[in-house]
Amino acid sequence: MTLEDLRILVAACEAGSMSSLARELQRTQSSISQHIARLEAELGIRLFERHARGVQPTAAGKILKDFALEGLDAIEVGLQRVRALQHGESDMLTITTGGTTVRHFMRHAVVRFRKEHPGVNLRFLPASSTRRCFEILRLNQADLGFVTTGEPARGINEKTIAKQRMFLLTIKDDELSRRRKLRLQDLKGIRYLGLAGGTTHHSAIEHAAAQRGVELKAEVVFDDFDTAKLFVELGLGQAIVPAVHAYNFERSGSVKAVPITDLPSVSIGWAFRHWHHLSPAAREFVAITNQEIGKLHNVPGLELSAAIR
Repeated sequence: MTLEDLRILVAACEAGSMSSLARELQRTQSSISQHIARLEAELGIRLFERHARGVQPTAAGKILKDFALEGLDAIEVGLQRVRALQHGESDMLTITTGGTTVRHFMRHAVVRFRKEHPGVNLRFLPASSTRRCFEILRLNQADLGFVTTGEPARGINEKTIAKQRMFLLTIKDDELSRRRKLRLQDLKGIRYLGLAGGTTHHSAIEHAAAQRGVELKAEVVFDDFDTAKLFVELGLGQAIVPAVHAYNFERSGSVKAVPITDLPSVSIGWAFRHWHHLSPAAREFVAITNQEIGKLHNVPGLELSAAIR
């Protein structure tokens, strides 16, 4: 049994197909299968069930995969720190998140962290969706993700820190801006500005609207909420944004944010592979960011978790 055998096992469990894994790794399917066959021969038990659509780990395969993933992750973290020590490199902390998250949730935390930890280099890796953040974490390209939580993902753990209600963002002279609250039925016929598909917010909005017989067909599609605000200011239509963004946008004085009472709240928080494998710097960044987000307790529609109140 080798480390490469275990790496292939973990990758095969996540890929669900030996052929697709072989293409991803640019290797032959035979060489991939040899690693699995060696493990099965040594352990004397089948680790995968083969079927027409690919492979599925057996109960034994799932157990070995979970423990192998934890061990391989610890080894990778250790190797990175040894290499940094060997080459005299500064500690590097990489965070993957949406393009506007730093502005709305982390800007004060980043300033604090840099003052308290000048020897740690911060790197932010933008991602267009929570799913993409998970992929980056799974590939060990980032230490932490700040994401929409609640979506199960293999090999990823989460800590939810808050829930956000959703608001309609509109120009101040719009008729809907004079309402204290809205329901999805009130949005029929709006010029809807919508998020690109594939994001958790997009899915939650579309699903809730469909359940209530409301069609929200986007006339203009955007990738981040800051762009949505710009489009609203230009008079192109109305957008649906979460609480913290709505609060910050309304403070600019150019737009109005009205709560939508029958849209479900969306949870946000941290994503990571294994908490106990995170560096002290990563844990400190989480602690500082949570403290700063805790100061947003007065934001309407933001419900903080008990851990950071």
